[in-house]
Amino acid sequence: MTRNNGTFDLLYKIVGEGTRQLADRKIGDVLSVIGPIGNGFKMTDKKIPLLIGGGVGMPPIIAIAQNIKDNDYFNPYVILGSEVPFPFDTVVSNLGGFYSSKIHTMPLLEEWGIQAGLTSLQNFEGVYEGYVTGLAKEYLDSLSKDDLLNVEIFSCGPHPMLEAVSKLAKDFNLPCQVSLEEYMACAVGGCAGCVVEVQTENGPAMKRVCVDGPVFEAQTVF
Repeated sequence: MTRNNGTFDLLYKIVGEGTRQLADRKIGDVLSVIGPIGNGFKMTDKKIPLLIGGGVGMPPIIAIAQNIKDNDYFNPYVILGSEVPFPFDTVVSNLGGFYSSKIHTMPLLEEWGIQAGLTSLQNFEGVYEGYVTGLAKEYLDSLSKDDLLNVEIFSCGPHPMLEAVSKLAKDFNLPCQVSLEEYMACAVGGCAGCVVEVQTENGPAMKRVCVDGPVFEAQTVF
């Protein structure tokens, strides 16, 4: 979801009756919306955010990039991974920097002046052959010790990917925020159907992804 001029974009897939009815709405229709609910990503004083999105986890990562694109304080690098064709036409980046001059990127990120890399195992043209964590490790290895002190990872995607990103962050001793994907029956905290086990100051606890998350510190999630 991205916000601009008092509006927001909602990206969804038709999988049932509710989303079918949503897709039937026309311009001018009035809808009742509850939100925002839960806790999102929180930008910190780390100047080099490494933004990693996989599959349906790409939109939240692009939303972070949109929110900081005009802030000269941050120097982000975005990595997007997909095992199906990317939902946009890729273009060759002219931004230079790490890998950006060598592989394709997302046109919107290129327009915003944000360096990015695309990854896949499907041998797509101009795309890094491997996992998002493979490209992320190469990127982190290219940074100086001083730059590494200014890196924080933000990630959204399937659980195996987030687990790998969390391990990468731990290996480099980097802070890491992850947005979890869970099935939500009510999405307002009533049913507790989306709980995950999280380490808290008082020990392990079950937290609801919809209202306590979806974003958690990666090292706290079991």
